[in-house]
Amino acid sequence: MFEKKWSFRRVKELLIEKTIFFCGIASIIFVILIFIFLAKETIPLFKSLPISKFLFGHRWYPSTESPHLGILPLIMGSLFVTLGAIVIAVPLGVACAFYVSEIAPVKIKYTLKAIIELLAAIPSVVLGFIGMVTLVPLIKKIFHLPTGLTAFSGSIMLAFMAMPTIVSIAEDAINAVPSRYKEAAMALGATQWQMLWRVVSKAASSGIVAAVMLGIGRVFGETMAVMMITGNAAHIPHSIFQPVRTLTATIAAEMGETVRGSEHYYALFAIGIVLFIVSFIINLIADFAVHRGRNE
Repeated sequence: MFEKKWSFRRVKELLIEKTIFFCGIASIIFVILIFIFLAKETIPLFKSLPISKFLFGHRWYPSTESPHLGILPLIMGSLFVTLGAIVIAVPLGVACAFYVSEIAPVKIKYTLKAIIELLAAIPSVVLGFIGMVTLVPLIKKIFHLPTGLTAFSGSIMLAFMAMPTIVSIAEDAINAVPSRYKEAAMALGATQWQMLWRVVSKAASSGIVAAVMLGIGRVFGETMAVMMITGNAAHIPHSIFQPVRTLTATIAAEMGETVRGSEHYYALFAIGIVLFIVSFIINLIADFAVHRGRNE
């Protein structure tokens, strides 16, 4: 009887192991297939357009008879919006994670965690609409701008969207710090602030870095919100208070209008390759930070 139970348990464990292994391999295969598909649709573009001209060209006018397909304005637009969102979201998100994890009373802590999880569930198109109605007119009025559809508006909205990710993951990393570290610091006479700054933040640094990188990935890959509130002007910005167009917004706005098989069509897939590579690098850095923390 015991042998039968052991045999059934072993079969069940083996089945679960194989299922997990299959899911992991399938995920890798899907990523490779996506990359191959994007590359297949991108290669025809570079038969007639040098890669350097595509990446560093200053003009994006795909609908003319002699199209200009330089994505530098789009890269700069994504960079301006992303950097602005990072400057806002990272300090606030990490500080909020420390507050929720180490300072807030228990009742407030669970209430804040529920609110943060709720914010993460709001669709981006809804946030974009709210930004158009409230944030854009406010930015225009405060800074006396011709239009509130600027990179700064996009940065604020994307920071709001990235904060739940940063707070949630960073808070988990802070909670994972062994309590003996905190007790030892307090026993040596450290204040709560010194304990958080010199002990907890260093012990949880890998998890916090991973949270920040995943937040950046969330910001960089966002489409609808930035398309609605950044102005969609494909020019190289000289200020964060100018309208910009991002890489993701360009694909969303133009893919439905382009002629299949045209240079414009292939250029949009090439933008997809750029986004794929950047997102892969961001996730790789986050994964490296997590594994470094475990090894330490």
